[in-house]
Amino acid sequence: MKNSNAVWDIVEGKREAFFALSDQIWDMPETNYCEYRSAEAHARQLESEGFRVERAFAGLPTAVMGEAGESGPVIAILGEFDALPGMSQEAGVAEKREVTSNGNGHGCGHNMLGAGSMLAAAAVKDFLAANGLKGRVRYYGCPAEEGGSSKGFMVRSGAFDDVDIAICWHPAAFAGINNPVSLACNELNFHFTGRASHASATPHLGRSALDAVELMNVGVNYMREHMPSTARIHYAVTDTGGHAPNVVQARAAVRYLIRARNLPELHALVARVKKVADGAALMTETSVRSEVISGDANLVGNGPLEELMFANLDRLGPPVFDEADRATARKFQETMSAEDITASYQRFGLKAKKDQPLCEEIFPLYAGDSTIVGSTDVGSVSWVVPTVQMRGATYAIGTPGHSWQLVAQGKLPAAHKGTEHAAKVMASTAIDLIRDPALIEAAKADLKARLDGTPFVNPIPDDVQPPLPESEAQ
Repeated sequence: MKNSNAVWDIVEGKREAFFALSDQIWDMPETNYCEYRSAEAHARQLESEGFRVERAFAGLPTAVMGEAGESGPVIAILGEFDALPGMSQEAGVAEKREVTSNGNGHGCGHNMLGAGSMLAAAAVKDFLAANGLKGRVRYYGCPAEEGGSSKGFMVRSGAFDDVDIAICWHPAAFAGINNPVSLACNELNFHFTGRASHASATPHLGRSALDAVELMNVGVNYMREHMPSTARIHYAVTDTGGHAPNVVQARAAVRYLIRARNLPELHALVARVKKVADGAALMTETSVRSEVISGDANLVGNGPLEELMFANLDRLGPPVFDEADRATARKFQETMSAEDITASYQRFGLKAKKDQPLCEEIFPLYAGDSTIVGSTDVGSVSWVVPTVQMRGATYAIGTPGHSWQLVAQGKLPAAHKGTEHAAKVMASTAIDLIRDPALIEAAKADLKARLDGTPFVNPIPDDVQPPLPESEAQ
């Protein structure tokens, strides 16, 4: 398709600068709402491309937005750049080897995600200018996807109120558009307060907050049998109340991550977990206070957008890797179990193949196991704006998510090639939408029909503020 080829040529002409941006972000991994250097690098790259840039976008200190164009439909291309704690790993090395002890690392490929999305936005900007097309393209640099739910806070701030379409992608082992399924979630802290006492001389005078935490965890574990099979609950004790066993702990805290198939099920499940917490407090004669930290809605799919993006992906074909890429990927596969590799194929609805280290195909539209899913703050965007996202093949088949192997592959030539491939698909999809307003209207009608009058209830309550570092929250 002529238009696709033209914008793909623009992507190819710009790619080296964005490969460098991806590698720069990899080199300085920063976690939730601490991505100051990463956000500034994205802002400067946007400025160098001629975007109008807004730093501290939507009231978030590490969010950035770049816009180009003066009128017409607004297409938002979403990027991320946050890393994960405890994932430090040397680049290109097929063995676990930290750069910094217990340091951060890009274990979900967000260094590629942000750079690829901005590359697509920059190509769309140049295409619109060269062809005299009306339309505005925006790059949304979104921090804190890994548990910080920045897009949910952005939605609440009105950042998407005038957006017509949202486009994004995520690094993966395969390329395609899979089932738009994710779990709605809430992350909450439960703080228990009791009464300190000497654990031996006067234990009867103490009321243990740690006992309450343990009883809550037991109660929730019993509840698992009686909740929907698609739901997930995880917890971590964040405050044991101290390290002295001869003191009855007057305080303790536990953090829960509660996931459900959709928002209504999530709200019901959160209410049940809160009742268990209340019961634990009642049994121990302590008090409990809960607070929401973050929350994501489930993804709402969009048929017209998914079919359009798949058509562009089909025209482009799979990413082109060479034998050097495959040889490197085989070294990483040697560090993985057979179950890792099988699960990777299963997740994308494909039959496992022998000696296939990298993606050589596009997986069928809507293929994949809808039970092997997590949560994403893109879900909150998809409730208010027609949204589409693709998976881009950037690393060896079988690579576990949030693993040292994924971090190690983040700067390889295969990662760059997969990033460019995704940028081409996103850019040509955006151009098709701008050239044909009927496609935008069809996407909006599809979203309206899927919601069927169900109002969006943001899983982040209005009184909850972003979980910024203490220096920023004060």
